[in-house]
Amino acid sequence: MSESCIEQQRRKAGNREEMSSPQALHSTARPLSAGAIALMLMLCLTWGFNQIAVKLVLPDIPPMLQATIRSTGALPVLFLIGTLRGVKFFENDGTWKPGLIAGLMFGIEFVLIFQGLRLTSASRAVVFLYTAPFFVALGSYQVLGERLGASQWLGLAISFAGVALAIGVPQPNVDSHVLLGDLMIVGGAALWAATTLVAKGTRLRFAAPEKALGYQVAISIPILGLAAWLFGETITHTPAPLSLGLMAFQAIWVVGTTFTLWFALVKAYSASKLSAFTFITPLFGVVGSYFIMHDTLSLAFGAAAVLVIAGLFLVNRPSQVAAAPRDALLNVTKT
Repeated sequence: MSESCIEQQRRKAGNREEMSSPQALHSTARPLSAGAIALMLMLCLTWGFNQIAVKLVLPDIPPMLQATIRSTGALPVLFLIGTLRGVKFFENDGTWKPGLIAGLMFGIEFVLIFQGLRLTSASRAVVFLYTAPFFVALGSYQVLGERLGASQWLGLAISFAGVALAIGVPQPNVDSHVLLGDLMIVGGAALWAATTLVAKGTRLRFAAPEKALGYQVAISIPILGLAAWLFGETITHTPAPLSLGLMAFQAIWVVGTTFTLWFALVKAYSASKLSAFTFITPLFGVVGSYFIMHDTLSLAFGAAAVLVIAGLFLVNRPSQVAAAPRDALLNVTKT
């Protein structure tokens, strides 16, 4: 074998070893730092309020058009932040293929979620959407080699039970249209999880967060715009100032900033543990709806919050479960 071929094999082995190294992927062993927890709380608070923002804008701008506009507005924000940080957006670093895949899933995810909301209730949608952490945990085990212990799986189940208690357990006596909506929401949750796994388990994880998210936002724009056109969405009147302000909030802060922070965290920490933290989002949404939309707040909400927090404590306890060693050259698990 020539020296050049041997050198290529060594480089490939080195890349694979970097992907499966403790610093790169096996971050499951350590809990989230205080800074990461603070960031996740801020992200979940933002995303919980964003659910309310979407509802407030609906009388002026239909949902798919909202998603299209916010992605379009977020793209220059990402370019601005990335440029200030010296990110090379157009450098050929081998990330365009996983970036394309992540972008397609990102766009289709929101199509499924928004269209699912047309068929099912908001409370049912929230419960089914937050099956995403389970998809991430299962995918992390299969794709990333992240293994959760029994107590951490129990924590996921307890947190999910808290969400169900806060929102309300879906009733079984529904028609086929509602069930189709539920299925679309679950599909959106699965794509949310898959996008996280692609960002964590491919060369995309070596890209700057702005570039990793930029792929998704840019590719989602034509997907969401096409969906809005197919479903006949139009803006029939000039949106109110509040709606315009909330659209700017969604584009600049929600997508342009918090999504970037999310992917930065995904690069550094366990995807399963981060995804589990999103169980807090619907709780913030319920509290926000109480103060802003004047929705009722049930007595069960306190118990639900306790369940979610207890579950997150279990998920983020240091795990004694170690990933099986992997052969760097063949990229297979050693037995």
